[in-house]
Amino acid sequence: MNRRTFLHTALATAAFPHITSAQTAKKRILLRSSWQTVNIGDIAHTPGMLHLLEKHLPEYEVTLWPSSVDNGVAEMLMKRFPKLKIMETTEAGKAEAFKTHDFLLHGSGPGMVGHKSLAEWAEKTGKPYGIGGITWGGSGPDGIKIISDAKFAFFRDSVSLALAKEKGATSPIMEFGPDATFACDLVNEEAAAAWLKEMGLEDGKFVCCIPKLRNSPYWEMKKGYKFDPVKHARNEEMKEHDIGPLRNAVIAVARETPMKVLLCPEDASQMKLNKEMIYDKLPEDVKAKVVWRKDYWLTDFAQSVYNRSAGLFGNEQHSPIMCIGHGIPAIVCRYKEQTSKGFMWKDIGLAEWLFDHDLDEAEKGLTPAVLAIVNDQPTARAKAQKGKAVADDRMKRMMDVLRAELEG
Repeated sequence: MNRRTFLHTALATAAFPHITSAQTAKKRILLRSSWQTVNIGDIAHTPGMLHLLEKHLPEYEVTLWPSSVDNGVAEMLMKRFPKLKIMETTEAGKAEAFKTHDFLLHGSGPGMVGHKSLAEWAEKTGKPYGIGGITWGGSGPDGIKIISDAKFAFFRDSVSLALAKEKGATSPIMEFGPDATFACDLVNEEAAAAWLKEMGLEDGKFVCCIPKLRNSPYWEMKKGYKFDPVKHARNEEMKEHDIGPLRNAVIAVARETPMKVLLCPEDASQMKLNKEMIYDKLPEDVKAKVVWRKDYWLTDFAQSVYNRSAGLFGNEQHSPIMCIGHGIPAIVCRYKEQTSKGFMWKDIGLAEWLFDHDLDEAEKGLTPAVLAIVNDQPTARAKAQKGKAVADDRMKRMMDVLRAELEG
């Protein structure tokens, strides 16, 4: 190219940049996510990842390959992400997506939930895929091969990452990459503000509490889900042990601080659990400062409520993630039935806000930790922001790796 031609091309590009971008075919990303809708945390995986893709790879077209977007979730996603395409979950819809998309991204989850989808994609298309922010508890040779064949695999807790390496997984990039729920920014401000006003809860003057059984009773939440007597027996055996410390913290907040407490759910079984195990067992003087939410809610409504709170504590994982993602203090109580996901709190520098029911840590230290958050909001919020910064940095790393793969 001579100098005159070079200058002409450069000037044309500067004057009409759309010509170059139009001529460069951008690759399409197929996001395998949206595992279920009976838990606001499982819902939140998807908008979190969509927000990351929107922020860090805005020029790429994204299609969601869901397991479930019912119960108003599809509408909520489309309101926030109007350009999103949702794959038709038919064989024809899948065939079209496999043909027209270039990269399959497995979203955050409690495990490699879409492992069959990854295997099918690899077999039918030969195109690359990656894994973004999962807990992994081990599997047979097939699962290890799926991880090894991925262009990258990010694990949302260091325990899962170490296990994958120990089992011999050999993906070229295997690192800690937090749950994408940290990036969820769905909100429903008007509805949340109106409800809080109705309940007498003022911004910054209440904390949230969420109980959880050892095993989620899906037989109460999903049609066709068979009752499990073994899991139910385990739930009954441990529920006072696991929820009693939460109730003690609720009583302390109500009696020792100006704050109120909101008993709220993360999954559709926990409204009943809150009433049975906490609200109905409270002394009358405490009940006056406690609000029991009797209805399930979706992620956007819950996020707006959490954002107005002074903090959150309980036996769930994703509502605390939603809080930290917005700089709101949050305590996690874990146990072995929840897998290793709770250890991500240590990975982002929030070990002081992680309690293990299996070691009776919550019984010994939960109430003082909750009171410390309530009584020293500036320090607690600064700590939450530090945890958020670690998560943000690692999520950006995940997106940078994805971009390098797409542009490589």
